Order: sequence, then structure tokens, then C-alpha cells
Amino acid sequence: MAQTTVAVEFKQVVKRFGPVVVLHPLDLRIGKGELVTLLGPSGCGKTTLLRLIAGLELPSEGTIRIDGRDVTGMSANQRDVSLVFQSYALFPHMTVLDNVCYGLTASGVKKPQAVEMARAKMELLGIADLGDRLSSQLSGGQQQRVAVARSLVLEPAVLMFDEPLSNLDAKLRRKVRQDIRDLQQSLNLTVVYVTHDQEEALAVSDRIVVMEKGRIAAMGAPHELYEAPATRFIADFIGDANLINGDLVQVGGQHFFRAAGVDVPVLPPKGMAEGPVALAIRPHRIRLGEVEGSVLPGQVLRQAYLGSRMESLVATPLGELLVFSDALQPVAGPGQQVGVHFAPADARVTSR
Repeated sequence: MAQTTVAVEFKQVVKRFGPVVVLHPLDLRIGKGELVTLLGPSGCGKTTLLRLIAGLELPSEGTIRIDGRDVTGMSANQRDVSLVFQSYALFPHMTVLDNVCYGLTASGVKKPQAVEMARAKMELLGIADLGDRLSSQLSGGQQQRVAVARSLVLEPAVLMFDEPLSNLDAKLRRKVRQDIRDLQQSLNLTVVYVTHDQEEALAVSDRIVVMEKGRIAAMGAPHELYEAPATRFIADFIGDANLINGDLVQVGGQHFFRAAGVDVPVLPPKGMAEGPVALAIRPHRIRLGEVEGSVLPGQVLRQAYLGSRMESLVATPLGELLVFSDALQPVAGPGQQVGVHFAPADARVTSR
């Protein structure tokens, strides 16, 4: 069989549960050595897509290939994939070493060889000294590493994570997500990662696939989706954004966003005609200052000090805008007038 650079390929894959279509005709290619995150709200189809790759569900229509091999009708144990579950699914009565060895011995690998392979992966993940501990005696972060080691020792073509950090506290989530990313890059692993956490997706991904109602709404590199969202849904779902409905108009060769009788200068959006649009402005792209020369006049409604930044809610003719500022001494307090400043490049016009 010829070598392929594509690890996972979906061609017109559909999934139905009875009369309900949960995945509409879907095409997707994931390259070898790529970390792709499936991101979206609950019920969007991301977990169903992951289960289709894993063989825990079979498609109603279409073709699935892994490493160039048609696996459409194959069961989970016939596919060269491994899944780290949200619950970790460790055996509490087994030691860490036995948990990591389990998949190997179950597939017929002799115990001495399985132990050698397991210890190598445990060393890689920094849990070599935990081999004799019961998994029930471990912290959440340690259990997560054991679950990764158990999957990694099988050397799968595709390693999958289903909401792997949801059981960890905020500080540990940041550390473990970076550990996963470092491991993926150092071993050139193909990883499919499911999360509903936008920050997590931005932090670990080569590409993000944003799903909405059983369809792919957008896909691209994290910075592309964040900085240049194509639709209101993408702007709203990835990161914080001020979203305003209005119209795109052109006056004297200049493009403006018009709403509530106010014209805001914007860069001409590619392939978008005049008419109803949405405007997306990231809170950290807005600066508060003098009213004179500002894009919009505003009045500060309330403020919150968050240590690393100040958050302000400002009333403007376009509605209330959320503003993030690194300047912890605000230029105006609640009830005071203020100018709202942002560049045309920072006011992204999207479809509604």
C-alpha cells in the first residue's frame, strides 16, 4: 500500500440515530502528526465524530479511512486507534504498571515485553516512580497521565482525547494541556482532541474544527479563527467578542458598518456584499480614552478588577461593549463619560 500523509479521512460521512440526523454529510482530513481539536457546544456532534473514528459508532453513510485503510465497517479493536476517556477508565484494583500494561497483555504481548514497553512510556510521562501504586491512590493529574500512558503504549496511528481535562482544577488544566501538547509534538503524534473549552482549543491545536448542529461551521489555525471569524457564531464561540447586528454600506469608496444611526469605518471584507452583517470587536482590541477623536462616545457602567486586567462595561450608541484593559488604573470610572477607540482592522465584519 502506498504511503499516505493523511491519518484520518471522512468522505460524506452521515450519522443517524433513528430518524434524527446528528452528523450531516461531512468531509474531513487530518494529517499525520497533526493535533486537531473538535470544538463546539453540547450537542453539536463532536463526540459522535470522535466515536466514529474510534469505531464505537459506525456511520450511516460514507467512508472512513485511517492511515489509508478503509475502516468504515470495522469494530474498535480492529482499528489502530486509542482513546483517552473523560473519566480515565482506570482499573482501581490494579497498580499503575498493570493499568499501563493492560492493553498490551490483552492483545497477546508477553508480560516481560509489556512491562518494558510500559515502563518506557511511564518514564516519558514522568510517572515511572508510581508503578506500584494503585490508580485509586493517585491525584487527578497523575490519573490523567496514567490514562495517556496506557493509550500511548499501544503506539496507535491516532490518539484521541475526549474532554481530558474536565476533571482537573484550573491551574492543573493549564499544566496538563501543555504536557499533552509537548508530548504530541515531541513524538509527532496524530491527535484528535475533543473539548468545549475555547481557551484549551486555542492553546493546544494545530487546527480547530468548529462544529455547529452536526456540521463543520469552520476550520483553521487557532489565530485565523480568532482574529478573522467568518460568521457571528464563530466570533461568539471562540473567545470573547462584542457582537452587533447592522448593515455593511459603502460611502465614497469607504466601507462602514451602520447601526443605530452610527457609521463605524471598517476594512472591506472579502467576498461580502453590502447588506445585513454582524460586527465583531474583541474586548482587548478596544481602548478607552478621550471622547474627542474616538470612534464612539461612551459611558462606563461598571468595572471589575481581575488582577491581570481591568474589565469595563461601557454603554455606547451601538449598545453595551465589554472592554479588557491591561492598564489597571482606569481613565474613567462608573458613571463617567469616555471615548471608545479601536482601529478599523480590529472591527471584523462577519455574516450573521
